[in-house]
Amino acid sequence: MEFKRTSDDRFQSLPDYSFQPSYAEVTAQDATKLRMHFVDTGNPVGQPVLLLHGEPTWSYLYRYMIPVFAQKNFRVLAPDLIGFGRSDKPTNPEDYTYQSHLDWLMQWFDQQNLHNVVLFCQDWGGLLGLRLLAERMDRFSHVIVANSVLPTGDTKPSPAFLQWQEFSQTVPEMPVGKIVAGGCVRPVDAAIQTAYDAPFPDESYKVGARRFPLLVPTHPDDPAAEPNRQAWRKLITFDRPFLTLFSDGDPIMQGLEKIFQKKIPGAANQPHQIIQKAGHFLQEDAGKEIAEIVCQWVV
Repeated sequence: MEFKRTSDDRFQSLPDYSFQPSYAEVTAQDATKLRMHFVDTGNPVGQPVLLLHGEPTWSYLYRYMIPVFAQKNFRVLAPDLIGFGRSDKPTNPEDYTYQSHLDWLMQWFDQQNLHNVVLFCQDWGGLLGLRLLAERMDRFSHVIVANSVLPTGDTKPSPAFLQWQEFSQTVPEMPVGKIVAGGCVRPVDAAIQTAYDAPFPDESYKVGARRFPLLVPTHPDDPAAEPNRQAWRKLITFDRPFLTLFSDGDPIMQGLEKIFQKKIPGAANQPHQIIQKAGHFLQEDAGKEIAEIVCQWVV
């Protein structure tokens, strides 16, 4: 497997992101060793909070939330998925599958030996995080799903998602920073957009970002459809606290929180919220507010 590694100098002096990098090694199916980056801060013996990003972002998305959790005595972990952020980036599209992403994430998770975990997942962070939850259910104490879903391909995707999928495959240059800005309600200035672009010096680094939209199960016989159905069979037994924090300005995910509220036993009688004046990337629009909601809920 061939891969690229973004130079460290691309990550210097990014606005509001001064966290020290940590690295782990995960193994691909062909035995290639890949470096996976993660933020690990706060109280090293505190209750872990795991923050999982999605497409096409990286741990930078959580820069407003991480300090809130750290100040509340949590241990805060925010990995960059393979293909994103400071993690290694395979250059062959076929190296990215739903299962390979899950395998890499599970390897990293098991290496950290985490227990009593608070999971916060958004976008693809949910598609992977909920599968991780299903496989390691005894390791999690609380779950927060924000603007995400666990699709099985048994229902037709929304027009908004199909438009995004087509755009991601046809645009000559994938404008990551502008995509993030377009998924927010509040203005995202040029310096922050540049920070989202930092992991991707050119298009050859964006193979994973381009690949993700194609990996969402959109038909019943998708390779990930049955594994996701199996995950749902486990999730509908999850009776620990489960919270949905969706936003009022996400055309792709709007209304999907009701699926979790209906199916997950732990979601019963929880203080679910719709975050006002926030888009798909609600961490960018209301990160501090959301982190404070979670802290109050977990305590």
